[in-house]
Amino acid sequence: MPQKRIPEFQRIKAHVLAQIQAGIWREGEAIPGEEALAREFGVSRMTVNRAIRELSDEQIVERVQGSGTFVAQQKYQSTLVEIRNIADEITARGHVHHSELHQLERMKAGEALGRKFGLKPPQMLFHSVVVHFENGLPIQVEDRHVNPQVAPDYLSQDFTTQTPNAYLMRVAPLQGVHFEIEACLPPAGIRDMLQMAATEPCLLLHRQTQSMGQVASVAHMWHPASRYRFAGSF
Repeated sequence: MPQKRIPEFQRIKAHVLAQIQAGIWREGEAIPGEEALAREFGVSRMTVNRAIRELSDEQIVERVQGSGTFVAQQKYQSTLVEIRNIADEITARGHVHHSELHQLERMKAGEALGRKFGLKPPQMLFHSVVVHFENGLPIQVEDRHVNPQVAPDYLSQDFTTQTPNAYLMRVAPLQGVHFEIEACLPPAGIRDMLQMAATEPCLLLHRQTQSMGQVASVAHMWHPASRYRFAGSF
């Protein structure tokens, strides 16, 4: 049985994607115009237009009227259905993860956090602030409070070689999770850590996990809206 021929517009899409994935055409750079691609592939400009239009709909490229077509800025993606280690997600994309530890301390729970953990002041919590990078670009500030009863050795960990999530999943098996997401402008300290413009909003994930019949951690994870998105399916 003869093999079905791949439509020309699909060949053009595959070519554009291959150039982007190979780093030949980088984020923000212009790609060849429709006329040039039509000549290269020996097809009509209408065929090229369909390929580019679909890539634009998929947010792979961005069309700017009067200027041309550019490689869109990638929005790194995280799943909400499964609690995954951000380092594993980045590695799965073929990218490089590294992190910077900004804070690791013991602190008093306080009234608000005490209520979330079911603790009465002046009981103590562990607190960490870690910035996660993908290919050298900061994509998440992880501000996390941890229940010492669940992870008593938290302060002795090296969170530049392992993530807090990876450690907690190992010592405190997950029993449940609650999360909320909001879009908001970050405070100056978060904005500086994420190297963001003053007017850019963040996607802020609030996540509370349970383990061993109690609240294990409460985390606030800040992501630049221009570089990140959440996805999931059931």
